[in-house]
Amino acid sequence: MSTIRTPSEAAAPVWRTGAEQPWDPEDLAVAQGKDPTPENIARARAELERDGAAAIERTVP
Repeated sequence: MSTIRTPSEAAAPVWRTGAEQPWDPEDLAVAQGKDPTPENIARARAELERDGAAAIERTVP
């Protein structure tokens, strides 16, 4: 005997974040609302190296 599943039970939601794709420091700086100046790019690069995907997830929900 099979169990009948409602549409909401049929598939669990698949949560995606912006961190699932590769990000360049320039992209992160712009996503944070900053101009892609050398200083902002360097800060974004350091943030990506330090925090990895968490840096992106804080910025891009």
